[in-house]
Amino acid sequence: MATLIDGKALAAKIKAQLIEEAKTLPRRPGLAVILVGKDPASRIYVTNKEKDCEQCGFLSYEYKLPEETSEDEILDMIGYLNNNAKVDGILVQMPVPAQLDEEKIIFAISPDKDVDAFHPVNVGRMVIGDPVFLPCTPAGIMEMFKEYNIQIAGKRCVVLGRSNIVGKPMATLLMQNDGTVTTCHTKTENLAKYTREADILVSAAGHRNLVTADMVKDGVVVIDVAMNRNEEGKFCGDVDFAEVSKKASYITPVPGGVGPMTRAILLKNILTASKRHQGIQ
Repeated sequence: MATLIDGKALAAKIKAQLIEEAKTLPRRPGLAVILVGKDPASRIYVTNKEKDCEQCGFLSYEYKLPEETSEDEILDMIGYLNNNAKVDGILVQMPVPAQLDEEKIIFAISPDKDVDAFHPVNVGRMVIGDPVFLPCTPAGIMEMFKEYNIQIAGKRCVVLGRSNIVGKPMATLLMQNDGTVTTCHTKTENLAKYTREADILVSAAGHRNLVTADMVKDGVVVIDVAMNRNEEGKFCGDVDFAEVSKKASYITPVPGGVGPMTRAILLKNILTASKRHQGIQ
């Protein structure tokens, strides 16, 4: 039976370190969150991020904009926050309404306040191995590997998904840590052929029960990034947890695995930005 990778416990450990470090700063770190419209899920995500900031002694500033907000209006707001000395990080909660261009919004955020690490400057720095910020979910997974002494070097790593948020940066970080990486996606033929070879499997495809026990080998490390819902409306991942956990050496639960770590790394990025803005690093 697999060892459960406890994302909640590790996130709490990281938060405790951030709390102590934030106390040493001349000014409290500050996060600005822009929320456009009234999407209920987005509202929950923003509230959770604000609670995380409060817990760590950070300031949070929320800017609620109506559904009909124009592109010029949101870009003007981002420009104002880019120049606000009290704001260390800027986060626009996605998705945004259809009339807004997500790419333009991401590109408008100053790279040194881009705590999601989505801006091309930060993506490029990550790719060349000189990051200021790392994308929150992949960086959180790397912290899990470190905490549980899971070796990457020389291992066959398979990533399911090729998004800019998880799949691509995850593959990059695994490769930079000497893993031999294969990225699979919706066009991959005979997916099970690749997953059965994996020593480390990271699934961020967003398809419930995509990974079944016959698709993995004994001793595999399984990181389930996805957040789906089953027939009963409960959260679940891409992986058939009950069966795959019988073969895996380590596995993350859903919920309680990768999710808390994503939020913890966001806080870490905010602190890093604040220290840089205050001339501490």
